[in-house]
Amino acid sequence: MPHCAIHRLAERALQYSIAPPASLEVQQRIWAMADRAAGWRGVTDVVPGMNNLTLLFDGSADADALAHNLRLAWASGEKREASGRLVEIPVRYGGDYGPDLNAVAAHTGLSPREVVRRHSEGSYVVYFLGFQPGFAYMGGLPHELATPRRAEPRMVVPAGSVGIGGEQTGIYPAAAPGGWQLIGLASTPLFVPDRDPPSLLAAGDTVRFVAEEIHA
Repeated sequence: MPHCAIHRLAERALQYSIAPPASLEVQQRIWAMADRAAGWRGVTDVVPGMNNLTLLFDGSADADALAHNLRLAWASGEKREASGRLVEIPVRYGGDYGPDLNAVAAHTGLSPREVVRRHSEGSYVVYFLGFQPGFAYMGGLPHELATPRRAEPRMVVPAGSVGIGGEQTGIYPAAAPGGWQLIGLASTPLFVPDRDPPSLLAAGDTVRFVAEEIHA
């Protein structure tokens, strides 16, 4: 049983955190907690994160009662299954699209094409959205592809870049600084403000990458 703790983040914010490692089962329990907590008195927002759940509440809520309810919700063991929604995202791997593909290959001891094969054959579940609008943190990266972040982050990572950071893979919805190892580029828009919903991906979705081009 992982260690759990409750932190008071602000006057009207609580966070329930679960010790690593991250896993799909833990996230499923966090999703279920979020569904339940959304209906509690005084709760104004619920924010699932990686191995944690943050509650924002107003003056009508009792923080101690919320903390007690969080403990009970976690102890119940209730889980919410993934939504079953499958999103396929075409990716151009390597070359100018994925300038770190060779570095990932060197770290893993695999050929660049084998890195692409294993990455594109994986099935990834969206744990939560964060960092920037539409950025999905996903579980499911094959363990043999895990690669540390770059020693020197880039000042600008192009929108659509597909990267590996430690034991996770993800896509940058918009240009931003970043230190993940870039292995490809996706042209599918992940976040469009006037779309309903604006984010292509949501917690519980399953993502598969489709190798559209390979430059290796």
